[in-house]
Order: sequence, then C-alpha cells, then structure tokens
Amino acid sequence: MLIGRVIGDVVATQKSPSHQGRKILVVQPLNLDGSDRGEVVLALDAVDAGIGDRVLIVTEGFSAMTAVGRPNSPIDMAIVGVIDSVDLIDGVK
Repeated sequence: MLIGRVIGDVVATQKSPSHQGRKILVVQPLNLDGSDRGEVVLALDAVDAGIGDRVLIVTEGFSAMTAVGRPNSPIDMAIVGVIDSVDLIDGVK
C-alpha cells in the first residue's frame, strides 16, 4: 500500500468495460512526512476521492481488482481510502 495525494484526473472517451462508472485519478505517492515519493501513478477510484485528497492506494493487481469490485479486470492500482490524518510516534521502530 501507498499513501498519495490526488493531483488530477483522467478523462477517457473509451474505457475497458470493467472501468465504466469509475474515475481514474492521477496520484502523487508520498513519504510519511508528506514529501513527494517517486513518479505519479494512475489509480481507479473506489471511494469517491477528489483532487487534493490524501489517499490510501493498493498497488497489487488482485487487491486493486477486489477493492473496486471488478474481479478479473485490468487494474493495477486502486484508491481504497481517504486519509484524514497520519500520526507518527518518535522513537518507535
């Protein structure tokens, strides 16, 4: 799983039938301190996230397909939660 921030959306006039009715969002993965981590990714939205939201992303195909209720679909990543806060405890490993 990854934490990310939604930075955009994808408008597609043609989609796989398994993607119909779902948003495809552009997500910037984040480190725990909120800084950018790596390249942006595309994820199918299962929770009605929007631009600016911090989100939880599953990054494994089976988990992503299951999360959006579309088994056996070409889905690599899905947004499965909108994050309200992240609390880190100093010194805990």
